[in-house]
Amino acid sequence: MIKQKNLTFFIPDLENAQQLPYYASGIKAGFPSPAADFDETKISLDNTLVKNREATFYAKAVGTSMIGAGIDDGDIMVIDRSLQPTANKIAVCYIDNEFTVKRIKIEKDYVYLMPENNDFQPIKVTEDNELIIWGIVTYVIKAV
Repeated sequence: MIKQKNLTFFIPDLENAQQLPYYASGIKAGFPSPAADFDETKISLDNTLVKNREATFYAKAVGTSMIGAGIDDGDIMVIDRSLQPTANKIAVCYIDNEFTVKRIKIEKDYVYLMPENNDFQPIKVTEDNELIIWGIVTYVIKAV
């Protein structure tokens, strides 16, 4: 675990991934079926959510700037550092010595880091900023 000012990073322990019951047929969110199939198989969330073991890590989201994208305070993000940072992707960025999670917007001459909450302002990246794209968010594990 690595603790930074705005995010807490976790490295997946894929060697000790735990297999848990998984109901592949799904569970209805409407009326229950009296003859529910329990075709239980096993699943490891680490093995399912991590596509590139060497380049993937987890981070806990802090704050509300990305609620419109479904990333809430306390959610765990799965972040892949091997993916290319392209327009409209949600990225973990290190800008001017701080971590933030924002959507990438590319215009003709500028890159913007866009929040998904109207209470926050976009960040216009200029040559005066130091920006490192740490990785692309591939999954969000929600707290309920």
